Amino acid sequence: MSDIQFEIDGKEVKAAEGMTILEAAQSAGIFIPTLCHHEKLEPYGGCRICMVEVEERGWNKLVVSCVYPVQNDIIVRTRSEKVDRIRKTIIELLMAHAPDSPQLVEMAKEYGAVRDRFEKDPSFCIHCGLCVRYCAEVKKKNAVGFVDRGIRKEISFVPQISAKECWNCKECFPLCPTSYLQAVYVLTEALAFPPSSREAVSDG
Repeated sequence: MSDIQFEIDGKEVKAAEGMTILEAAQSAGIFIPTLCHHEKLEPYGGCRICMVEVEERGWNKLVVSCVYPVQNDIIVRTRSEKVDRIRKTIIELLMAHAPDSPQLVEMAKEYGAVRDRFEKDPSFCIHCGLCVRYCAEVKKKNAVGFVDRGIRKEISFVPQISAKECWNCKECFPLCPTSYLQAVYVLTEALAFPPSSREAVSDG
């Protein structure tokens, strides 16, 4: 299979067919920020932070790099006035939900995002889906999932599954950009399974 050649930020890059722009950039040591991407998970394209500008045959367009496949002779810009402006707005929108997220705070400094630009809606979940997808795709347990839709969407543990599977796992906790996941789990355990119940499950 022949390599695909294209340009990222003025650097000639080779990538295998089927790779995404994000994968090719990472292989070439070129940084593109992400929030919902994980190397063990299928591309999701949920957070849009990894958006880049692609020039193809003289036409410019914005694409989500974690799902956009590499192509011959395209020109990719990971930083441009347009890209930075969009990332700044996305960060500001996410900070309305999770203003103290360490990752978002760092990104806000980089892109000049204003923490209080949008009205606060402190759900603390930014819907990156990392916990849901990791539990489903890697652990194959489906102990946590999304409930509701649109602006009311949030994550929730399935008590019957989480009581058996999560107590000794918790691999999804460090994936969460906001630390909200751990709080949800503790609440689920406290409400649905008091300590005596958890001990019985663990012993069984």
